[in-house]
Amino acid sequence: MVLAQVAAAVIAGLVFLVAGMAAAIAALGGGLVVALGNALLALRVFRPPLAGGGVTARRFALGTLLKWLVVLGGLFLILVRMRLPLLPTLVGALAATLVNWLALRFDI
Repeated sequence: MVLAQVAAAVIAGLVFLVAGMAAAIAALGGGLVVALGNALLALRVFRPPLAGGGVTARRFALGTLLKWLVVLGGLFLILVRMRLPLLPTLVGALAATLVNWLALRFDI
């Protein structure tokens, strides 16, 4: 899943390359931030040995919190600190998110 999200981020970056380097980097960064957040969530939930329902639920909750901290922090860095354009950043993030939604929809 994460590799597919990285691929979507790269494609979004390549598409926005026609608008300039800043737009391409913004689109790539937006998608990579989402992919990184999902990778950290997956590592938090699935990397430790399997456990009972309560432990798994706590891992998932903490992993989701970690994911959103990374995504929101990464978007803050891209938009505020690096001052990259908003639209390509959001398109890159949306492209990576759509990969996740489509995989869940079609049981890929």
